[in-house]
Amino acid sequence: MEAFGLTTEMVIVLAVLALTVGLFVTEIVRVDVAAIGIMVLLGCIASLPGLESVVDVSTLFYGFGSNAVISIIAVMIIGAGLDKTGVMSAVSVWITRVGGSTESRIVVLISSVVGVISSFMQNVGAAALFLPVVSRISVRTGLPMSRLLMPMGFCAILGGTMTMVGSSPLILLNDLILSVNNSLPADQQMNAFGLFDATPIGVALVITGILYFVVLGRFVLPTVSTKVGAKSQSLLDYFNKVYNLDGEIHEIDIRDGTALAGKSIDELETAYKILIVATHYNKKTFMAPPRDVLIETPARLAVIGARHDVEAFRADFGLVELPELEKFSESLGASKGGIAEVVIPPNSSLIGKTGREIVMRRVYGLSPLVLYRAGDVFTRGKENMLGNMPYQAGDTLVCHTSWESLARLEKDRDFVVVTTDYPKEELRPQKVTHAMVFFLIALALILGTDLRLSLCLLVGALGMIGSRVLSIQEAYDAVGWNTVFLLASLIPLGQAVQNTGTAQWIADLVLGVLDGMPIWTIQSAVAVLATMFTLVMSNVGATVLLVPLAVNIALGVGADPALFALTVAISTSNSFLIPTHQVNALTMGPGGYSVADFMRAGSVMTVLFLVVSITMLNWVF
Repeated sequence: MEAFGLTTEMVIVLAVLALTVGLFVTEIVRVDVAAIGIMVLLGCIASLPGLESVVDVSTLFYGFGSNAVISIIAVMIIGAGLDKTGVMSAVSVWITRVGGSTESRIVVLISSVVGVISSFMQNVGAAALFLPVVSRISVRTGLPMSRLLMPMGFCAILGGTMTMVGSSPLILLNDLILSVNNSLPADQQMNAFGLFDATPIGVALVITGILYFVVLGRFVLPTVSTKVGAKSQSLLDYFNKVYNLDGEIHEIDIRDGTALAGKSIDELETAYKILIVATHYNKKTFMAPPRDVLIETPARLAVIGARHDVEAFRADFGLVELPELEKFSESLGASKGGIAEVVIPPNSSLIGKTGREIVMRRVYGLSPLVLYRAGDVFTRGKENMLGNMPYQAGDTLVCHTSWESLARLEKDRDFVVVTTDYPKEELRPQKVTHAMVFFLIALALILGTDLRLSLCLLVGALGMIGSRVLSIQEAYDAVGWNTVFLLASLIPLGQAVQNTGTAQWIADLVLGVLDGMPIWTIQSAVAVLATMFTLVMSNVGATVLLVPLAVNIALGVGADPALFALTVAISTSNSFLIPTHQVNALTMGPGGYSVADFMRAGSVMTVLFLVVSITMLNWVF
């Protein structure tokens, strides 16, 4: 039975589509759980007599092996390998050095870099590579990841419109044009687009996205406390509450000609009740410097202490404190080290010995700040110099240390490590060459061959594992499986929308209403239609469906068919309203976003995309 051109299968698909949007908007269940439920529902419906055409049950789970999903898995592994060797950490250091801790400056830097990278690398790959970078920047600056990830993700999507290899629809466009040309007379055939033909449009879109978040970011971006930030803050609050200890690190600039030159660290720490946890001299950083080290200038000191003690130290020598960590931003970042508690157990060989005797800093990498003994708290100073106090069983030492040193102490019988909630990251800088080689091999395969994207990326991922940049377990752990299930489970819905003729019906209905209207209005309608389709089906599927339709519409109204085809290919990147795009799904979990967050920020971005892209398309072409 048909009504208004609708078949029973199309009515069912429209109902499932409405249910999907409803579940995503209300978030009654997690979006990945909702997506899995929709996939199972489609399979059950297609198993009923007479409804087999809704979706092919035999291919229901093919999404888990799709090019997009395998590409995401591979690029997550590659990103983890680059992160494990310190490459992404170096990128984050550069961004924080240039951008400081100012949100707008960091957003501009991250978004610009990701936008450029995604112009020659698939946008989901660029976004996945920068996830660890954003995480590190968040830890160093204290800015929530939710304020950084969405701008990064949106600009990764926008950057894909800058070249004809930046996104799957643009890669596919020339093949579709050649296919459509076969059915057109010679005088109506279209020319293929060159690599940089779309660049002015893409650049304008990226700039628009960056300006949008710089100007309106404070209003549209959510502030969600991530787990890393919450743990770090709660730890500092704990030490401040229990020991009245300020864990802030102050970077002090020591210039030539100051009276500080030649004084020992022991002398300064004793006189001012401060702790010098690191020094930077002659372009090298020295962690936990021994007490007998003499200060040489020019240098930088990383100092911990009460604010008034640090101020007294600074004022007496006319020193300058930097507003934020610069030389120590990497070595003393929250991901590298911090304050921890260790206890001297009854069987420890350190009982009866002082910190000076055992050279605590040099041997164990611990810089004691406080000693807690039987209810009494001993701090630094002339009266109770921690280094001169013999240790007793049960003493609790509050120390500044690197997480690497703390991890070693967990195996040392002379200590019981109380602080266990810290990053146990094992970097492998010796593997950086291997990681970069396999990353560049994957990139070269993407740009220089016709191999499938997933295969190119899997070469790089397998190289990371084979060269032992990552273990196989670390590779599994690097994959965001909620993202994988979200995307793979939505693929059958896109197939159902297309296979049942629902997409064609929607397109015909909308464009039939616009018959006889001005060309720019019809072009805008094509762009809006492509935007709607890409929210509920793959951008490739939307492009394949709409390009032939758009070409026929353009020919019918006397417009440029190539321009309408390009309009479709670019507009299928206008996917910001809900987290169905691979990049949005990728950032949703780490950023702590809800669907409402995407709708709030994405609604404005969607409108800006349409206005800027249509304007630039008609101006350039």
